[in-house]
Amino acid sequence: MEILTKSEIKLRRREIIQRIENGAVFIHPTDTIYGIGCNALNEKAIKKIRELKQRPETPFSIWVPSPEWIQQNCQINNSVNKWLKELPGPYTLIVKLKNKKSISPLTIPKITEIGVRIPDHWFHELIKELNLPIITTSANKTGKEFMTSLENLDPDIKREVDFIIYEEEKKARPSKIVNLIKEEKITER
Repeated sequence: MEILTKSEIKLRRREIIQRIENGAVFIHPTDTIYGIGCNALNEKAIKKIRELKQRPETPFSIWVPSPEWIQQNCQINNSVNKWLKELPGPYTLIVKLKNKKSISPLTIPKITEIGVRIPDHWFHELIKELNLPIITTSANKTGKEFMTSLENLDPDIKREVDFIIYEEEKKARPSKIVNLIKEEKITER
């Protein structure tokens, strides 16, 4: 496991993209808190995150490369179109998945709803270049405090990730969940 800075990511951009494509499990910063992620099409990596978080079936959210990805792969209505104009931002939009092949079924077991994010963060440039969705869920075991700095990262998770992209302590709260199926703001994640 290695800890990488923004500068190192920029220098090693192609390598990091390739590692994510190939199934790396990693911790990444967002515009809110730190997340743990992987390629949302790689079942082996998704299973590993499920084990690390002790979260066997609860759906994961994804960080998508663009609003166009959402339009192509999710059901769109007027509310979704309105909220797409708010992205990038600290929101997780709950939408119906239209293209089931756009992510692994392990991402959202037994349901057809997906949480999509486009954080307002420099790391989004790498996700756009990757042009794949990644799992993005808080970097903690289910029910425990979410990671805001290296000091409060669960040691079991730290041992098992391939790399950590670290910038500084995060002082924000998790993203706001906006359920566009029920069309109401419901909670924070």
